Amino acid sequence: MLHYEPKDLSTREVHRLLLGGVAPRPIALVSTISKDGINNLSPFSFFNAFGANPPIVAFSPSRRGRDATLKDTYNNLIETKECVIQSVTHSMVEQVNLTSAEFSPDIDEFVKSGLTPINSDIVKPKRVKESPFQMECKLIEMKSFGEQGASANLAICEVLIFHVAEDLFTDGIIDPVKIDLVARMSGDFYLRAGSDVFVLKMPGTKKCIGYDQIPEHIIKSEIYSANDLGKFGNSESIPIQEEVDSFIKKIMAEKINDFEESTEAFLRYQSSEDYYRMLKAALGTKENQSRNVELAVKYALQKDDMDFAWKAAMFVKNIK
Repeated sequence: MLHYEPKDLSTREVHRLLLGGVAPRPIALVSTISKDGINNLSPFSFFNAFGANPPIVAFSPSRRGRDATLKDTYNNLIETKECVIQSVTHSMVEQVNLTSAEFSPDIDEFVKSGLTPINSDIVKPKRVKESPFQMECKLIEMKSFGEQGASANLAICEVLIFHVAEDLFTDGIIDPVKIDLVARMSGDFYLRAGSDVFVLKMPGTKKCIGYDQIPEHIIKSEIYSANDLGKFGNSESIPIQEEVDSFIKKIMAEKINDFEESTEAFLRYQSSEDYYRMLKAALGTKENQSRNVELAVKYALQKDDMDFAWKAAMFVKNIK
């Protein structure tokens, strides 16, 4: 590991570390309006949600790094106490990128970016028509943390009304693939968040056994990854020996068309990720049996078939 203390680094170096390690970050496209009625639009990637009752979001219109001056978004918020925060989708990312250019305060970034302003229901700043998720907000508090270049200003806002495109929902939740959000990474790197979405079921209120209760032969396996072990620990119970014996007996007795018991057949089943046939083939051959059973378990874990994974994994300790 490399070790850095911020006092030993330049502000630019600290900023690069934060952008690289605290990522991916959602992007807030914030619209404000000046006291003279001039629209402003700017993206901020130091942004997130922090509560639901009331709904609180916050973003950082920090001071400019080169000269510590305050941004138009900050000035407008201090003057009017209102904003609209939009999510940024892949279909609008290039136009949003245009709004990050430093135009003078008398310039309307809606015009420069080509994004479409539409009236809000409660606040004066305009909404961005192209964004499918918009939040009209009032400023609760602006907290400042210094007057140097790149010093943080934290705009804490309460959401007064949500505007959400109806076609984003699947089974009552906003579908990450449909909304197709963009997230900020380090340097000039961004992430199209909907492209690599995976499911991770949270423990919630269930009584997980935890990592420390996983049997030793499973923890010491060279096949399972840390994530695999995490899945085992996220279970509520471990099958008893009678359940394991019944499970293995059933698999060994089952007749399957075109099934073969051989090392070559095992490899074919592995290539198609057929963990059931992998296990059945492993049970019928002695060569690398423990390893092959654990490989079948690994594929079962990838498909979240925890009952299969547990019983097969527990059987391994019976293999001589």
